Amino acid sequence: MRDPDRPDWSREGADWPHRAASRFVAAAGLTWHLQEFGAADAPVLLLLHGTGAASHSFRDLAPRLAGTHRVLVPDLPGHGFSDPLPAGRLSLPGMAAALAELLRVLGLSPRRVAGHSAGAAILVRMCLDGALHPDRIVALNGALSPFPGAASLLFPVMARALFLNPLTPRLFAWSADRAAVERLIGGTGSRLDAAGVSYYRRLFAKPGHVRGALGMMANWDLAALERDLGRLAVPLLLVVGGNDRAIRPEDAFRLRDRLPGTRVELLRGLGHLAHEEDPERVAALVAADEPAGGAPG
Repeated sequence: MRDPDRPDWSREGADWPHRAASRFVAAAGLTWHLQEFGAADAPVLLLLHGTGAASHSFRDLAPRLAGTHRVLVPDLPGHGFSDPLPAGRLSLPGMAAALAELLRVLGLSPRRVAGHSAGAAILVRMCLDGALHPDRIVALNGALSPFPGAASLLFPVMARALFLNPLTPRLFAWSADRAAVERLIGGTGSRLDAAGVSYYRRLFAKPGHVRGALGMMANWDLAALERDLGRLAVPLLLVVGGNDRAIRPEDAFRLRDRLPGTRVELLRGLGHLAHEEDPERVAALVAADEPAGGAPG
């Protein structure tokens, strides 16, 4: 039975970007919304969006990569039009395992992977767990480190409290008018056009989508991921928006100094949603055979 709190494909998805590229796949006990672009025999590239977003976040990026890759863009569990994970599987390893099962059902092994914010953390976790073996991970403003100082302890606790309160998603959805969504996006250091704002507003107006985003934030342990990063054997390209207010740009340079073979590409003038602000520039970085020269330290 359809959950009325979740985005509905026949209503919220009626004019979804690239609707013809969408299909629904059963895997890991969930029904996933998945978009595919490019030739079936091309190298597979997996794109994962961040917390609170969905496949629309790559609406301009994915088609630019489809000339050279078979591009897979799933909605993460609990986001957009994909089913939510049960509470016991909402951890970062749990979500990584669910994505691995989706790829197993599809019979695909991505040659390259790129993830925005929390999506990058999932990809790193999958590589650490042996579920992915790409030639490179491209982290687009990747959320790979805990929040600094006391925020690393307080933020998950606050997110968990909000997630456990059944009224929170409804209150957030009720207040998600255009001005509120524009403020939220502006707070990340990014500026989107009217269409970009409208897709986020459409999702934030559904309590089920808000609950999926809160559940993701409430159950993740980025400190454990950061401790494991030294074992990462896959080359890492960190694409960083210089105006990102959600994740500190300097964290990328700290990771570069810690992890051999890691490169940083600094995109000045762009914020946390850099891939939506300048998809052509970001597509060139994702598809490049070799990383760009990188920003100076």
